[in-house]
Amino acid sequence: MTRKESREIAFTILFEYSFDQNCSIMQHYQVAMEERGVAKDGFVTKLLTGVESHLADIDDAIETYSAKWKKTRIAPVTMAILRLATFEMFYLDDMPLRVSLNEAIELAKKFDDDKAYGFVNGVLNALMHDERAVGEK
Repeated sequence: MTRKESREIAFTILFEYSFDQNCSIMQHYQVAMEERGVAKDGFVTKLLTGVESHLADIDDAIETYSAKWKKTRIAPVTMAILRLATFEMFYLDDMPLRVSLNEAIELAKKFDDDKAYGFVNGVLNALMHDERAVGEK
């Protein structure tokens, strides 16, 4: 499985989590594997466990750079994309920041509203310059 495919699976699980936070992100992944035949993948697991472990910090960072938008105002699909990319930018030091940004924009173009990718681009561009960003510049 490519990293692009893994990101798409992780994005889908994070989107589902937006609607049912009674279960953990990893429980959603387990259900997806059991009921929908989603393949177990190391990179998906790394992304999802990372987002779950750092969710509060990730959400705070997103709110900080989302031009006064509270996370409750951000569409669930957009929030899932931002959470995934923010985790990559802040916690995966072997991932170039531009790759995380570009992959997030591609997810937004594929799954979100036509105008959402501009919002995603703006927020993530700001996050790339945050001192917490650890990816390759």
